[in-house]
Formats: sequence, structure tokens, C-alpha cells
Amino acid sequence: MTDPASLADRVQEGELRIHELEAEADFDTAAEARRLLVERKTDADLEAIGDYAFPAERAEPNIENMIGAAQVPMGVVGPVSVSGGAVEGERYLPLATTEGALLASVNRGLSVIGSAGGADARVTKNGMTRAPVFRVDGVAEAAETVEWVEDNLEALREAAESTTSHGELLGVEPYVVGDSVYLRFAYDTKDAMGMNMATIATEAACEVVAEETPASLVALSGNLCSDKKPAAINAVEGRGRSVTADVVIPGDLVEDRLHTTAEAIVEANTRKNLVGSAKAGSLGFNAHAANVVGAAFLATGQDEAQVVEGANAITTMDARNAEDGATDLYASVSLASLEVGTVGGGTKLPTQSEALDVLGLRGGGDPAGSNADALAEIIAVGALAGELSLLAALASNHLASAHEDLGR
Repeated sequence: MTDPASLADRVQEGELRIHELEAEADFDTAAEARRLLVERKTDADLEAIGDYAFPAERAEPNIENMIGAAQVPMGVVGPVSVSGGAVEGERYLPLATTEGALLASVNRGLSVIGSAGGADARVTKNGMTRAPVFRVDGVAEAAETVEWVEDNLEALREAAESTTSHGELLGVEPYVVGDSVYLRFAYDTKDAMGMNMATIATEAACEVVAEETPASLVALSGNLCSDKKPAAINAVEGRGRSVTADVVIPGDLVEDRLHTTAEAIVEANTRKNLVGSAKAGSLGFNAHAANVVGAAFLATGQDEAQVVEGANAITTMDARNAEDGATDLYASVSLASLEVGTVGGGTKLPTQSEALDVLGLRGGGDPAGSNADALAEIIAVGALAGELSLLAALASNHLASAHEDLGR
């Protein structure tokens, strides 16, 4: 076994180089050496960070300068009862978070949804986008470029799809701003989240545009994609998967289990999620969809920065008259740009792949894209459960007491 002090000395004195260890595929020793140096430089104790449960080699594609792992507590909610386009029945949803009371709240919502017969969910749109920006001399060249793109979609599709055996170019939407031309490419990336796939494919298509038009490529991403930033275009046009989940909850179930009424929840949703969000200038009109999206992303190996778009959601509630004269609650959540995958990226890490196993969704589905669609539908139902539970707590004035009991 390597003596830690000796290892740190050898690295610090230049006798041993960390990049040489990585070149020899000795990733655990490299991580240990780097961690020991950081401890020596900062006087921090990194024992817990260094106590990770998988070979550092497994994380090599996902991180540089590794010193260990951040361990976020993971729990499970469910069963999630869903009737979807890609998934049917009951699944358990792993969530990783440090927020006390979150899983208890989501579980309460899921229990009510299950007692109401389950939620429906559908992916209504699918397309990962990348939008390069080109320079032209002026609007005449911009119009010429746009016209060529619109007339030669097949040539762009051939170039883009030559870089991947899975991705399919769905379309290209041009936008002109002065002497800048933006081309928003959209791809079906199947079961991959697909950002890298879309980027590489778009680069190949851009070479064709630059050869055939007056336009010169300035940047492969012109921020009209729009990745990892709040953007109205994602709310309107979607990015990744647009998915909606809804449920009708009988009025007596609302009163017995949520301790309030359909009318009270509808009013809370209108005044908080709709009017309040509008007054704040929010792009999302929901209570806390980011909680479930973020926790599911961490648990299943999604790109955590894309919670920015993934939580771009609208929650609606409506009181409906039932045949027996009672007032039922219709509840829905629509996530406009949920970027998820079940292959590639962080989904291959050991703990994250195990979480996907809990869902029964590790790897590619049959047909291609079905596993990622199923994951999107399950997350949407989880988010709906969270919205129901929080709005009920607000409508019944139980929010503070719940956090006192569970938030610790």
C-alpha cells in the first residue's frame, strides 16, 4: 500500500507526476495524490471526500482533477403510478437531495395520485437543439443564407447525420439579427440527452453552410439553443423533451388526504404560481418543480446545470364538477424543456446507473428513445406530486409546521 505522506512528498517534489499516473490508467492513485496535495495546501481534512465507492477510472470521462466524490443523500419516492406513452404501471423514483421534507412531500403527493388511479403523462415534443451564429455583411446576405438553408435541408441533414449512428436532424430554424444569422438545429437524439451529439453534428452542417453561402461561422453556439440559461425560446419551442403529466383527484380524496379543498388549491395556484410568477417576471409558473427535477438529475446522472431549463414548467389547477355533485381537482404540470437521457454522460457512473436500474431504465430502450421518454414521464409525475403536496400545504397553512417537523 502506498504511504500517503510519501506519495504527497513525491508529487510535490516533482519525482512523480499526476498526469503520468493517469496516462498509466492508475486513476485512484492519481486522485489520492491530488487529494493529499490539496489537504497539505489547505489544511482541510478530505477523508470523507476520498472515501468513494467506485474505481476512479469509472469517472475518468466525466471529470478532470478528481480528488474524490461528493456524496449527496439519496432516497426513493413512490410508487409513481403513471399511464404514459412510454411507461405504464408503477415505478420507484430515486431522488438525491439535501433538503429535508422534500421526499416526504413528494411521497404524499404520489400517494394521493395513486389513490386517484394514477396520472397520465406524455412526451409531446422531442428535439435537442444547437444554434450556431454566423456573420454576414448585411440583411441581403442574411436573406440569401436563410433561403439557401431552407432549400437545402437534405444536404444539411446528410452532413449532420454522417457524424452519428443514432441522431436524426429534425429541422433548422433560422433567425436574423442585423448582420448575424442564427440557425437553430433540432435533433432526435434517441435515449441520449444528446448535447454532445448535437454539437458534433451541427459542426459538420456548419461547414456546408460556410462553403455554400456568404455566411462565416463565428461560434458553434450562439446562445439561441439555449443551453443552461433561462430562455423564453425553450419555454415556447421546447428543448430536449416537452412533457406533461395530469391527474383528476376526487374532492373527498383532496379533503381526506390533503386536508383542504379543490377550490382552495386552485386559488393558491392561481394567486401564487400564475399571478405571482407573472408579477415577478418569472419564466416558470410553478411552485417548486426544480426540486424534483434537480434531485432526479443528481440521482440518475443527468447534467445538473440543465435543471435551469428542466424546471421551466407551468402548473395548472382547475376545480371540476363531478357527477355526484362534488368538486374534483384537475392538476397538471407541463415541463417545456426537460433534457434527460438513459445512455451516455453521467448515467454510466456506478451509483447513477444503479438508480436507473431502480427505474428499470438503464441504457437504450426498444424502440430507441423510449427509455428517455419514460424517464421524462416519470419525472413529470414526480414533479406533479410535489406541486400538489406543496400547494395543499400552502392552502391548508401547514407548510411551516411540515418544515419544522421534517426540515430539521
